[in-house]
Amino acid sequence: MPPSFPLVDAKTRPLVMGIVNTTPDSFSDGGRYQRSTAARDHARALIAAGADIIDIGGESTRPGASSVSPQEEIDRVLPLIESLHNETDILISIDTMKPEVAAAAVRAGAGLWNDVSALRFDEEAPAVAAKLGVPVILMHMQGTPGTMQDKPHYDDVVAEVATFLLDRIKAARRAGLATDKIYIDPGIGFGKRLADNLALMRHLPTLIKTCDAPLVFGASRKRFIERLTPGADTDQRLGGSLAAAMIAAQAGAAIVRVHDVFETVQALTVWRAIEDAHAH
Repeated sequence: MPPSFPLVDAKTRPLVMGIVNTTPDSFSDGGRYQRSTAARDHARALIAAGADIIDIGGESTRPGASSVSPQEEIDRVLPLIESLHNETDILISIDTMKPEVAAAAVRAGAGLWNDVSALRFDEEAPAVAAKLGVPVILMHMQGTPGTMQDKPHYDDVVAEVATFLLDRIKAARRAGLATDKIYIDPGIGFGKRLADNLALMRHLPTLIKTCDAPLVFGASRKRFIERLTPGADTDQRLGGSLAAAMIAAQAGAAIVRVHDVFETVQALTVWRAIEDAHAH
């Protein structure tokens, strides 16, 4: 059985989810951890840096990304999941839209399903999620990874994202997934313009209150940072990533999904210490 999901305590910092992409084409580290030994070493380094969760993905969801077969995705992620499960108690998350990949990952030791399609990619996904019984992250995305940045438009992005997430929560519950196993993610950068991303980040407390569900936040190294600070390549966005993570922590996020685990844990530790000092 996979390790039990950590309880989220609002009096402490958010859990830090470290990212491991076993893909050749992810936007930040594509190809770097495609080999199983490199991916395992990277995951170990993230755990040593303080990660609470390791999120493993075998298919890129960057803008314009193309899909791969379920079997190819399974072949990319399973060796790492099995290895980590055998050598550590870290909570492992599988980042996939495909229910068959999620099922294989959970059998191998994953204890969390991170789904950018919010259980919409396959009509069987909600039922599979309920059967697996692990917590699921439902993320908002306009379109698909291949099309999501083709002129996205919203009249009221916060209200529309909240409505979408409430609908997906209902779908998951109808399929039999327990309420306490449902997490939400506003999908920063997934079918969003700069103004949309900023509005969502400004109104994270509204999303948490409206959806009445723990919130997962991922803005690490994303393109909106370069839009605000032109010329910042993906490896030059640490400052912006930390600023966004701190905003999420202050808003009450349960989990922050990041590339730079050590720096994020340090920033959140200092923030928590300051908050606790103020309380006394």
